[in-house]
Amino acid sequence: MSLIEAYIITFIASFCSLVIEMVAGRILAPFVGVSIYTWTSIIGVILAGISIGAYIGGKLADRYPTRKTLGWLLLISGITSLTIIPLTYAIAAYRFPVSLMMRIFIVTTIIFFIPGCVLGTISPVVVRLTLKNLEKAGNVIGKIYAFSTLGAIIGTFATGFFLISYMGTRSIVFTMGIILILAAIFSGSLIKTKKMAVLFLIIAIPFLWLIYHYMYKPPLTKQTYLYKESDYFTIKLTKTTSSDGKTPLEALILDNLIHSYVALNNPYHIEYEYERIYSDVLKWKFKKDEHFKSLTIGGGGYTFPRYMEVYYPKADIDVVEIDPEVTKIVYNHLGLPRDIRIRSFNEDGRWYVMNCKEKYDLIFTDAYNDLSILYHLTTKEFLQQLKDIMKPNGLLMSNIIDNFQKGAFLPSYMKTLAEVFGKDNIYLVSINPDFENTKISTFIVIASNGKMDIDNFVRFVRTELKDHAKSYVVPKNMVEEFINKKYAIVIRDDYAPVDNLIAPVFEERFGYNRKS
Repeated sequence: MSLIEAYIITFIASFCSLVIEMVAGRILAPFVGVSIYTWTSIIGVILAGISIGAYIGGKLADRYPTRKTLGWLLLISGITSLTIIPLTYAIAAYRFPVSLMMRIFIVTTIIFFIPGCVLGTISPVVVRLTLKNLEKAGNVIGKIYAFSTLGAIIGTFATGFFLISYMGTRSIVFTMGIILILAAIFSGSLIKTKKMAVLFLIIAIPFLWLIYHYMYKPPLTKQTYLYKESDYFTIKLTKTTSSDGKTPLEALILDNLIHSYVALNNPYHIEYEYERIYSDVLKWKFKKDEHFKSLTIGGGGYTFPRYMEVYYPKADIDVVEIDPEVTKIVYNHLGLPRDIRIRSFNEDGRWYVMNCKEKYDLIFTDAYNDLSILYHLTTKEFLQQLKDIMKPNGLLMSNIIDNFQKGAFLPSYMKTLAEVFGKDNIYLVSINPDFENTKISTFIVIASNGKMDIDNFVRFVRTELKDHAKSYVVPKNMVEEFINKKYAIVIRDDYAPVDNLIAPVFEERFGYNRKS
């Protein structure tokens, strides 16, 4: 084998390996979220596969030092790559009765270990076929591995910066499989004549088309009418109805979470109960014709910003949504008019806050969920930055999902808030009044930049809103117990184990219950 062929083949193999590794996180996100556990498993499993594959490849190269061996390995690597998407839908949604970390590890291993292992066999075989003079072995091996690493580098940058945006994970994985199969045909001596190669392609193309059409087709149904992969999320739109069965709704799903419910013809409709808490607080704090300025970090379906825009005609409403594709879908499919007072900023929430010159009466952080949490939006340093852009007596409201009895993230987040705003200015509001028996639920943590008359808010809810209210204020003594729990930590930029803190909620929701 010539050096040029060796460079090309190892470049292709490494390029495909890193592309698959890069898209693995996006492939698994709708099933297991995106967390440190996910990326640890992906990187560890694929590296283990490549390592074992290199060992096996070395053995094969010594025993069968032929181009046909290389051809079969490239062909098998292409075929195993094509199994990634079908295996994901067959395996990833299964609720293995094991811990969170073990579940993610098992899913990742089943889907990605064999493709990584087969791809790992290719470099040793290429080296064996290329070496003709041991005196120049170091030079040859060095050049081959340099091109191999170059392929990995280009695969990494190409995937992250371009391919996911333009192709989506299904098309990317399918393309990698095709590239490897073509490399097997044209460089592995599996097919000796051009006529046989052409005949093979004539037979293979319809077969591959059927595979792509039936196994790689986006999961669209009568209810799920839009499926889009962006740089940040797997985005789906699904038709559903309200909990009372009376109002047609559009559900915006980001990865594994229903982020927003939107009533296209009724912006006053609020389906999520935590957003009704937002509404209760606003009705208490502001009159309908009063001016205030709000910032929402995490736009999603823009349900509550849209509600504010129609309910409070003099309010200024800013929304920071990191994913421009989400905002585009909201405008094009979820009925958000372009000629309204809502200003959208498509950038990272922390970056916006760091560079913000505005002062806000209200800040909503709605970028947290129970499967993956942007840890840099939970730290003491970020909360201090939020406080700096709040007006006196401004309110910060954060939507948190955790286990009320034994969760570690909620008390840690509240303790972190207390470090910035003071213990006396932290309040907890639940959608469920039965605090003693509440387990996994949604809570609104309120931090006030000044004293908040929480007793007045409670009276307002009871006397003015009555049965229409969804806010149940957790007593102050219970809030203090939360903040003082021994396992509650102050989350900082240099110490933010958020995935570990939220893991028990994930485990419980996916069929694994820890012992109390």
